[in-house]
Amino acid sequence: MSNRIEQAVEARLVAAAPRMPTIPAKLHYDPRDPFAVHMSFPAPATLEGVEVYWTFARELLTQGTENAVGDGDVRVRPYGFDRTVLEFHAPEGTAIVHIRSGDLRRFLHRTMALVPAGDEHLHVDLDQDLAELMRDAC
Repeated sequence: MSNRIEQAVEARLVAAAPRMPTIPAKLHYDPRDPFAVHMSFPAPATLEGVEVYWTFARELLTQGTENAVGDGDVRVRPYGFDRTVLEFHAPEGTAIVHIRSGDLRRFLHRTMALVPAGDEHLHVDLDQDLAELMRDAC
């Protein structure tokens, strides 16, 4: 049995071409990488025509449902009563999507049930991570 969480969400692209105003994005969480959340976008929704993954802090997503946070490649902020805005900044441009805040909160609740906030360090295998870093450095 896998402890990984995957949840489909409907992302509404801001200033999108009429052909695809919403896209079936997915949120991913793996307790082996307890601090991170991954979000994937299908190939038809990207400029490159390939599936795109963004990785960012779970805490950023958690805080972003209540307050504007982030000053790097990923920024998150509430929008109105029931939406959360995620901005993804890359050299190719910026993608701005709206997601239902309830969907994000359900996803975050599921991740917190697996790895409570503050307990992430208990799920990190530092010896394995260091061994991988050393192997990659050679």
